[in-house]
Amino acid sequence: MKKIIVADDEELIRRLVGDFLLNEGYEPLLAEDGEKAMKLYAENPDVALLILDIMMPEIDGWEVCRRIRERSSVPIIMLTARSQEYDQLTAFDAGVDDYVTKPCSPSVLMKRVAALLRRSENSPVSSGVMAVDDLKLDAAAHEVWLEGKSVSLTLKEYSILQKLLAVPGRVYTREQLLDDIWGYDFEGDIRTVDSHVARLRTKLGEWGTNHIKTIYGTGYKLDVGTKDGAQG
Repeated sequence: MKKIIVADDEELIRRLVGDFLLNEGYEPLLAEDGEKAMKLYAENPDVALLILDIMMPEIDGWEVCRRIRERSSVPIIMLTARSQEYDQLTAFDAGVDDYVTKPCSPSVLMKRVAALLRRSENSPVSSGVMAVDDLKLDAAAHEVWLEGKSVSLTLKEYSILQKLLAVPGRVYTREQLLDDIWGYDFEGDIRTVDSHVARLRTKLGEWGTNHIKTIYGTGYKLDVGTKDGAQG
């Protein structure tokens, strides 16, 4: 039974989401604030997914997400009443995988949970090892290494890198990346792709700047023909 943390300061929401998860065959772990969510996560390293509210006591949902992303790419859904673009962009920058605004149909939320778990469990491109210069991606171990050091990536960042590495030189449009990695049912803005690629480049430092190229007006590709030059 997969464990799913539900963190929300509204007891009714916690219980409602928890009951639906239980009915779908998951084991819900309920937290009334961000600090309790972090404690539950530390005590249950096999957690399959987290559902977080933004505005919570002690530690807000954004910060919970940031802290977890420092150590794991476990899928995270933000479930919140905040619907402004700024809130969504901040959440995606923090590393969330999906953003759902309240009120939301519990049945729809369960579909999103199932879809996100499927995408996280199935390697979208390869199950082998891919390497370019000093970077290595081991799909079987779900790990990325740069100059011999492990690089911590979110699930989406990892999936983007894996897709680009699979076919160097191929241009992927933003729409293709959005559909393949976020799914056809994703309701967010296409700029989500840009923010994730930008964060991926930053984490990969000079390697990311030199190899992950922007094709203006189209999308992105992995350039293996040069080690220097400005970011595209």
